[in-house]
Amino acid sequence: MDTTIERFLRYMDVERGVSELTVKSYREDLDALNEYFSDDDGQSPGPAEIRPTDLRQYVSALHEAGYAAATISRRLASLRSFFRFAQREGLVKTNPAKPLRNPRKQQKLPHFLTSDEIGQLLDAPDTQNRLGCRDQAILETLYSTGVRVSELVGIDFGDVDFEQAVVRVRGKGRRERYAPLGSFAIGSIQKWVKASGRKAMPLDEPLFTNRLGGRLTSRSVGRMLEKYLQAAGLDERTTPHTLRHSFATHLLDGGADIRSVQELLGHRSLVTTQIYTHLTTAALKKAYEKSHPRAR
Repeated sequence: MDTTIERFLRYMDVERGVSELTVKSYREDLDALNEYFSDDDGQSPGPAEIRPTDLRQYVSALHEAGYAAATISRRLASLRSFFRFAQREGLVKTNPAKPLRNPRKQQKLPHFLTSDEIGQLLDAPDTQNRLGCRDQAILETLYSTGVRVSELVGIDFGDVDFEQAVVRVRGKGRRERYAPLGSFAIGSIQKWVKASGRKAMPLDEPLFTNRLGGRLTSRSVGRMLEKYLQAAGLDERTTPHTLRHSFATHLLDGGADIRSVQELLGHRSLVTTQIYTHLTTAALKKAYEKSHPRAR
């Protein structure tokens, strides 16, 4: 095994021209495999002696040792490349790592703010000044509609229908949808329009503008949010997208059906929206474990 590993690493370095860092990763992964199969005397089996069942046991050992799914997947990729080389060199008949599947990555639940935290954030801007009015209107709109920040900065004045309380949003792939605006968002937008001094605002003018009257960027909205997170003492991991997560989570918690939430978010696939059902289920499970006397 030692000899074959060295031949493989030379092949990857000289013939394939992979980076030094990649060669180092291959070495670490293959040395770990070699060590696992070595006996007490340090003798390891040759590549031809290793079967798929042996590699499955190795993967199980990695899981039991607490390795992350991404690390295990990387090691499996190294093994597939190694045994593919060994097969090409005539050292093994078949690739024993080929049938093995990568472990499923654990889906991370999106970070969101509670209703109370949202309230603290929305109350943070000083609406006694013009930019404070704008900032509150931006935050209210993000939370009220669940739009992406890239969609928010693309909203023009003419996209807002104050009578119907909806806003036209241009989403991914140039798809348009109408997002409902809550009364707080409508009120804050009207206050911002009045504070901006633009009495006859052209329909194609950006709704939210910077100090010079130009269209805001996604990054400038992110920086603005950071300022109010610090002022309100909220989690600094929060981004504009967190308000979108919070919007969806609070809707589902309030009893909205998932297909309605899918439409409001502008998701093409229901699968994308289902992450929020996992999130609300996790919250319910946490409440259950905290409250039920026989939960633990």
